This record gives sequence, structure tokens and C-alpha cells, in this order.
Amino acid sequence: MRVALLQLNSTVGDLVGNAGRIERAAGEAAAAGADLAITHELALPGYPPRDLLLDRAFVADMQQAAHRLARALAGVVPVLVGTAVPSAVGRPLANAALLLEGGECRATVAKGLLPTYDVFDEDRYFEAGQRAHPIEIAGVAMGVHVCEDIWNDREFWPRPRYRRDPVEELAGQGARYLLNLSSSPFYAGKQQLRERLLAHAARRHRLPVLYVNQVGGNDELLFDGRSCVFDGEGRLSARARAFAEDMLLVDLDSLAGRIEPQPTGEAEIWEALVMGTADYARKCGFRQGLVALSGGIDSALTLAIVAAALGPANVLAVMMPSPYSSAGSIDDSLALAANLGVETLKLPIAPAMAAFEQILAPAFADLAADVTEENLQARIRGTLMMALSNKWNRLVFITGNKSETAVGFNTLYGCTAGALAVIADLYKGEVYRLARWLNRDGAAIPEGILTKAPSAELRPDQRDSDTLPPYDVLDGILRAHLEGGRTPEEIADKGYHPEVIKKVLAMVRRAEFKRKQLPPGLRVSPRAFGIGWRMPIART
Repeated sequence: MRVALLQLNSTVGDLVGNAGRIERAAGEAAAAGADLAITHELALPGYPPRDLLLDRAFVADMQQAAHRLARALAGVVPVLVGTAVPSAVGRPLANAALLLEGGECRATVAKGLLPTYDVFDEDRYFEAGQRAHPIEIAGVAMGVHVCEDIWNDREFWPRPRYRRDPVEELAGQGARYLLNLSSSPFYAGKQQLRERLLAHAARRHRLPVLYVNQVGGNDELLFDGRSCVFDGEGRLSARARAFAEDMLLVDLDSLAGRIEPQPTGEAEIWEALVMGTADYARKCGFRQGLVALSGGIDSALTLAIVAAALGPANVLAVMMPSPYSSAGSIDDSLALAANLGVETLKLPIAPAMAAFEQILAPAFADLAADVTEENLQARIRGTLMMALSNKWNRLVFITGNKSETAVGFNTLYGCTAGALAVIADLYKGEVYRLARWLNRDGAAIPEGILTKAPSAELRPDQRDSDTLPPYDVLDGILRAHLEGGRTPEEIADKGYHPEVIKKVLAMVRRAEFKRKQLPPGLRVSPRAFGIGWRMPIART
């Protein structure tokens, strides 16, 4: 029996497009000799559909799309399709895998474990499936289950999250293969964890595991694909491509298949960000983008990613120098754009600064200049970027990093104005490492950008270090706090000064109101700002 793992890039809410993608992929699988094809979790509505599932018209359309897809696949190949179906009790829907065969749905398997941590909120929409049972496909007992159902192995985790283990149930009832339909969000290094988990499940139950994962970007969540197969000894037998659609064909008798190499380190993060940027633009209906180019490292890396995602001809780099902008920053910006093949536009903001000073002079009489005037510069730039966006129908990609976002070192309605925060989940040190990795075969990013002291250039001789600790110190404290969940005392044990820790954590708390107003940022870490971060604004 040959099984095709259909690694697809679904668009949330695009029922017609997603169904067509499944149908085409199933046809290709049949032509390649597959006897069964498998999609990822919620492949038909797209994942995550979120509150589309509360829209009764959308739910009705989704059911009709499933019926049409079943008829379209009649005589092609049986397909296990991820979608949502009505539930008889409790919440109105179940997250399920449907076996479409012979023009109808022959079996339904509901997801048993519904995650409500991190970026997940499935208990809001779905009723959990009860005790799992294998289903028969071509005379073989298949242990079909959905995503989280394989993530609760009590022998793998020191503290399981749920009281039951659907995979254990399936294995105990005679399943010969474990088939998992997943939409597992990406973060750097997660594939290694997945493969350890899947290998452990295969060894523990002495059953082959076939794992299908979604690929593509949906808002801030990225999906890396890398669908894979493990034999009953826990050995990797096959792996699909990373960050690209693919069909992985596996013969169940031999479990032999191709094993694609997987990117790691900076290469993995680069591919994730380029894919996420490209998909965000395409799925929102845009082909062209704008990036404000300052001459600093953050805007340089952002421009490189956007140019790779959309194509250099579809990107415009906008330079908006003020009287405080250095000649080196302008020259470096022009060199960067030339290296990337990106067109530039120069819009000096001194006239707008003077106009605002004149308008505000009566209100600001006898008040010393302070950060207000600095923020005005950023907001002038934000206004210009959004004007270009409106006039030319281009997306604005903002350039802030995770270190700045964490402590509020940004200006609302200024440098934060835009559609997508491309590097918002990279600490400043990671920005430099990724930029240097990008330069491994040549100087795409000019050396002057990589070596200059970070500065917003909003006043004479300004440096980020005037306000912030050195970035290696700041990043270490932030990583321990945000991702490690460490207390101030535990962070101090790592060698950081208690007063610096206190200052940084206070800045993190105060900046919450800013983060709530930011555009989505592409997630590449286990703990990112966004839908998985739910801190209150008004707090002590």
C-alpha cells in the first residue's frame, strides 16, 4: 500500500481554493500510484480558522465544500482530509479527519486533545472526540489521529498535559499504522523536538508513524511542513521539504522514501521569514511592498527579507532623512538597495518637522524640547509611509526587532505604522547574526551597517546605549524572562545586575500598551509577542 502525504499551503477561509488544492494534489498522488492520500489538520478551512468558526454561514459553506470535495474525489484516490464537522453534543463543532472515498465520507475521526496554551484556543470552538478507535482503510487498521493527540505521551514528557493518550488507545486496539494530521506552528528548532517525539511514539508502540504537517504562513503563525515517516523502530524513513509544498510518497511495506535535508540555525530562520512575508502579502492580495530604510541593521535585514519574498522589483526602499541623519546612513542605505536590486525613493522630512514645530509652538511655549520632538520625526515618517501605501496599494513592512518591542523602544504611529512586523521575533543579537549569515557569500548588507553603533538618529550623537543596556545584556535578560520564565532573582544568578534587571522588566511591563497596537509579527521563537502573549495593560 502506498500513501501520499500531501504537504499543502492552505489559505484560511478560502474553501474553494483549498478544496481545489486538495483535489489537484490528490490527482497527482493517484497518478504517482498512491492508494491513500492524507492532508494536514483543518486543510479545508485553513488553519487556524479562529472565529470564522463562529460564523454560521461559513460553517455551512464548509460542510458543502466537504460534500463537493468528496464527489470530486470519487474514483481518484481515498483521501483523509482535515476539516471541522458538526458535533452532536457540547460545542457545535469537532476538529476532525474525514475519510473521503467513493464520493462520500466513509469515516470521521474527531480530535481528542484540544490545546488551549500558547497560540492555541481550540476549546473555544471544538468538542473533544472520545476514546479513539482505528478505522479500516483498504483492509488495514489505521490509527488516525489529529495533531495534539500525539503530543501527550506520558513516557516522553515529565508532566503530561492531559489525562488520556489517544495514540496509546489506538495502539491498544490493534492499529497497524499511526497516521497524524497536523498543523504544527513553527519555531526555530521545533522540528528536532517533533522528530524525537514521533520517533519515541513509534518505538514505544512498535508501530510506524506517518506525520503530515501544513506548510506556509497564516498571519503571524508560520508552518514549516517537513512531513515525515518513522518505522516501528523509531528510525526516520522519509521527510518532505521544509517551507515548501510537497508530496511525500511512501510504500508501507518498505517504508522507504526520500529524506529531504532540513535547514538549521540562521538558514532555518531566514527561510521561515521569507516564506511568512511572501504568504502574508499574497494571501492579503498584495504583490508589492514598502520598507522605510534608515541605514541601520534592522531596516537593512527587513529589506533583504522582503526583497527575497516579493522579488526586488516589487519592493521600494524609502529613505526619509532628517537634519540628524548621518551621511554614512544615507550612503549605506543606497549601497544596500543597490546590492539587493531595490529601487529607492528619498523624502527629506525637514520641511515637515519645521511645519509641526510652527503649529505646536503656541502649545509648547516655554517647554524644553524632549522626546516629544523625537517622536514627531518618527510619526512624520510613518505618515509618509502610509500615504505611499494608500496611493500605490503597497504593503508597509515595519522593521522593529524583539528587543525594542519588548521594552517599548519604538514610536506608536511612527516606526510601528504598517502591515507586518517582519523581524519582530528576533532579538537584536539575532538580527546581527542573521545579517552576517546572509553576507556569508558576499556583502549584501554593507559592512558599515553591521559595524556602526545602533542609533535612532533622532537627535545629535544619539545612541541606543543612551537609553538601553548593551544589547547583549538586554537580550540575555529578556530571553531569560520572556522565554525562560525566570524570576528576577534567577536572572541575577546568571550574572546580570539586579538594578539593570529591575529597569528592564519595568520597561517590559510599561510597553504592553504599545505591543497591543502593533501589526502582527512573524513568530520564530517558542514565546513571541502576539496571540500567544496575553498580558494585561492596566496592572500594577
